[in-house]
Amino acid sequence: MARPGGVVAAGHPLSAEAGADALRAGGNAVDAALAAMLTSFAAEPLLTGLGAGGYMLVVPGAEWRGGGRAEGSGAGEPVLLDFFVEVPGRGLGGRARAELVPVSVSFGDAVQVFHAGAASTGAYGLPAGICAAADRFGRVPLAELVAPAAQLARAGVALNAAQAYIVEILHGIVTLTPECGAIFSRPGGGEPLREGDLVRQPQLAGTMERLGSEGAEPFYRGDIAVSTAAAMTERGGLLTRQDLAAYRVADRAPVRAAYRGREVLTNPPPSAGGTLIAYALGLLERDRGAGDAGGPDALALVAAMEASQRERTPAFLDGLAEPGFAERFIASRLGSTTHVAVLDGEGGACSVTCSNGEGAGLLVPGTGIHLNNMLGEQDLNPLGFHRFPPGRRLPSMMAPTVVMRGGRPELVLGSAGSNRIRSAILQTIVAVVDRGMQAGAAVEAPRVHYEDGVVYVEPGVETAALEAAGHALARFRARNLFFGGVQAVERDAATGAFSGGGDPRRGGAAVVV
Repeated sequence: MARPGGVVAAGHPLSAEAGADALRAGGNAVDAALAAMLTSFAAEPLLTGLGAGGYMLVVPGAEWRGGGRAEGSGAGEPVLLDFFVEVPGRGLGGRARAELVPVSVSFGDAVQVFHAGAASTGAYGLPAGICAAADRFGRVPLAELVAPAAQLARAGVALNAAQAYIVEILHGIVTLTPECGAIFSRPGGGEPLREGDLVRQPQLAGTMERLGSEGAEPFYRGDIAVSTAAAMTERGGLLTRQDLAAYRVADRAPVRAAYRGREVLTNPPPSAGGTLIAYALGLLERDRGAGDAGGPDALALVAAMEASQRERTPAFLDGLAEPGFAERFIASRLGSTTHVAVLDGEGGACSVTCSNGEGAGLLVPGTGIHLNNMLGEQDLNPLGFHRFPPGRRLPSMMAPTVVMRGGRPELVLGSAGSNRIRSAILQTIVAVVDRGMQAGAAVEAPRVHYEDGVVYVEPGVETAALEAAGHALARFRARNLFFGGVQAVERDAATGAFSGGGDPRRGGAAVVV
């Protein structure tokens, strides 16, 4: 009999509550993560969806029994399921490619240019990833997890303040086509939906129900794949039926890093983020001074961020495809995204990050699927757009992470936020492990981020040492989703009590069962 209890943190209260309901129904950490993910398609519609990609880090519970319907599931070694977006282009021949559409997005105190349109869309992985995780680890039938999420998508979810802000700043992307714009705009004048307005996605609801009853096949080799490829051909995109038919979920061994008596498990190559986080943690561990009980200060954190950013060279990006690259890299130097984090009462953990980027502004006809714009994400294409060959997984910063203590998951976390993901995760780990904060307080603590010679700073960060060191500062007037959206849950090593934190920067929430 499963011990009761667990905790779920997600990017929306409805997503977190759906995960908690799955735990209450006897599901494990993976069931809870899948329930929260599916609900996020309705509650966080511009950050994720069936046209997106992601990663799931699973630490099977020592007491998991009978979990999963696939042979060999249940307790075992940690595994990273890679279902991120893949570079398309198989069988294109000489077909002309449309141009990427640049759209400026303002975060209030910073402006970032994103690229959307048909040429920005890669092969989606979410349908395959959801089904693989459910088959291998889940206890609750996928159709049962899908049903309440689909009902929400059909009936509509009222935008909270955080989601309304996301609709507002991404309105230039979602209105690239009338079909997409109609979902996220007010009738008549075309103004973006506001807080309290309903987002209804009835076509997506039906497509989600098909996922629950038919699995991933229609999305990769059936009628949905045909519709997706036809839409791409019509608009000059690169995604073909061959790309979708060739897509597979990949199993990967997590990167492991030692930090303050813990073992940190995170996303391995060909993703970039986990390797850079492990490298930064190694730098902080190596350079820790005697009696440094409070952990690194802002200056030390920025130094580690700066060092890891310098390593993101063309050679680094090329090396990500090589077996054993992360271990060699670390040893030689040391000597619109959403996240769900879950701990269950059986010792299991699941950390999953999914992203649609900002979306391409395109829907697959008749399905409600908003396609990703990962080929237009500058952070995923630092050497220039359309440089990677077909079939390559893009080198994402997404890094679902589990901190182990004494062989058991202690802290489970991850973040949204493009290239701010690695700095947000790094600072949350330091706050919990070094400063003794609970997960909720660590998530809410003010953050810094180093990029291109500038240190971005939230209110509450002590900046005197940064200024004395000559760093250029860009100060934000309030907490902002620019700095990521961390969801984190933990189990107290002494008492076994669960706690968690959903990032207020993105309207997150945590539910303890």
